[in-house]
Amino acid sequence: MSSGLPARRARTALCATAVAAALALPLTGPPSPAAAAPSAPPGTSLTTAFARAAEAHDVPRDLLVAVGYGETRLDDHAGLPSQDNGYGMMHLVSNPERHTLEQAARLTGASLADLRGDTGANIDGAAAVLRALADEAGLDAADRDRLGAWYPVTARYGAPGSRATARLYADAVYDLLTDGVRTSVDGGERVTVAPRTVRPERGPYAGTDADAGLAAAAEYPSALWNPAYSGNYAAGRDSAITTVVVHVTQGSYAGSISWFQNPSAQVSAHYVVRSSDGQITQTVREGDTAWHARSANPYSVGVEHEGYVDDPAWFTDALYRSSAALTRYLTDKYGIPRDRAHIVGHSEVPGNDHTDPGPNWDWAHYMSLVQGDDDGATGTPFPTWGSDVSIRQEPTTDSARVASLPGPTTVRVACQVHGGLVEYDGYSNDAWSYLPDRGGYVSNIFIDVDDAWLPGVPTC
Repeated sequence: MSSGLPARRARTALCATAVAAALALPLTGPPSPAAAAPSAPPGTSLTTAFARAAEAHDVPRDLLVAVGYGETRLDDHAGLPSQDNGYGMMHLVSNPERHTLEQAARLTGASLADLRGDTGANIDGAAAVLRALADEAGLDAADRDRLGAWYPVTARYGAPGSRATARLYADAVYDLLTDGVRTSVDGGERVTVAPRTVRPERGPYAGTDADAGLAAAAEYPSALWNPAYSGNYAAGRDSAITTVVVHVTQGSYAGSISWFQNPSAQVSAHYVVRSSDGQITQTVREGDTAWHARSANPYSVGVEHEGYVDDPAWFTDALYRSSAALTRYLTDKYGIPRDRAHIVGHSEVPGNDHTDPGPNWDWAHYMSLVQGDDDGATGTPFPTWGSDVSIRQEPTTDSARVASLPGPTTVRVACQVHGGLVEYDGYSNDAWSYLPDRGGYVSNIFIDVDDAWLPGVPTC
């Protein structure tokens, strides 16, 4: 959770005033032609709430669930706002640049308080906003029956800033539709979306590849480059880089990147790490001063992690390993000691009032991955050969490169798996080894043993 505007540019009070003013705006304008869903009685299941809202506004029920799951894992966080002042499971936003909360109130007639605190009203409000965006996009009744046609609408709902960020958001939602959702919510209710093949109709986002062309501009080899608004950080540095600060976004991956691009945010971080697969986006150059940790801004690099401090489900192994590999890179690059005096949480920075990364962050596991030494590492040691050998995020040659082995060394292998076929120097093998202290996979071709499948190593 970034918070770090320097004193010379302090506008926290101004932002708060702007938000308060936005909340006080009169709710003018006619109600939506699609009436609000009938009020759900207390105790109504979440499945029923999604079905009611979907039917009332002619929005696909599974799309509603996927949007909510991608935003919050279907957790309303007790009515507390996200980093960019979004509320509820569906993340209805009220800030100086975005007003989906107020829009939902106009469209449904529900009060702002109910939209913030009542799950049924929040879901219904989000469905109304999605339907209004669909109408603006010209989707007719037949279009609305096709999940693929909702892609541009989804992009605008979640990340209305740059097209690259909007595509990151919409792609994540459509990945959920493809893979399916199966989760338990408070009270033990199961909410599901059956996996299916969905062909996104990207429309204006078709020529905007969220990956292509962005990686080349980033400093960290496997990161995407999606810059923050220039008024949300300071050019240059006043101090040497000596510290890495660990944050939690209190919001979604793409939503946080979008917030850093919002001129009213007045916050930023250097890197953001995605929960599902550890994808990393750089938003501020390391040589510039991101506004993420107040007093530590001049001498630190800020790394945001997708999720919420009160929900450990966001802190996946992929996120830990990817972030640890990034921190290893940063400590190597700037000569930062790999200890808890120099790799700290936002809450540990003097002069801060934030609680992230919170009690659910596994510091022992994270530091063992960062340090990668014999005391904290896991796995079986093996020698390697070759130079500039790629460590990949997934066991395929077209997956993101998260690290490299400059020359022959010893690595620890946790497990191995069959993946993409690799052919090199007369060798051919589809086996890959997972290296926990490197945060990725290496082809077994480069493990210096006779067997293609490593002896004594379990399957991942």
